[in-house]
Amino acid sequence: MTLFDNYQLMAAFSAIIISQIIKIPVAFILKRPSSMALATSTGGMPSSHSAGVSALITSLLVDYGVQSPLVAVASTFGVIVIFDSMGVRRQSGEHGILINELLADFENLRKTFTHYSHQDIQKMEEEERQSREYLGHKPIEVFFGILSGIAIALIIGIFY
Repeated sequence: MTLFDNYQLMAAFSAIIISQIIKIPVAFILKRPSSMALATSTGGMPSSHSAGVSALITSLLVDYGVQSPLVAVASTFGVIVIFDSMGVRRQSGEHGILINELLADFENLRKTFTHYSHQDIQKMEEEERQSREYLGHKPIEVFFGILSGIAIALIIGIFY
């Protein structure tokens, strides 16, 4: 058995990769900032976290049925991943927004009370002054991630 003969693994990884790639045109259609970097970033529509675990669960259901302990393990794992992508990771992103606001306030305060020129402040790297804001998923992104994962697993199942 080769790696590519593993239907469950191929379904899960394909769902992750395809959902990451789909984020670029979806962002463009939704008139959100879109670039190739979006394909490697966290967050966005659809959720690759949800797509991956949904594809894994779906492919296990297809091969082993609902009574399988593998389906139980994958489902438990999937629920944890999906809730984490919406909960902890989303909260981290919201903290990033607040941190960026604090950094901007601090920069304004520093401009007021220092002798730095405008050019000195502009020389600072923008990335150095920013915290990542978007880490987690909105519920709608998770929902479409789940649908994507199920669909991709069923389509890939046709070839196995």
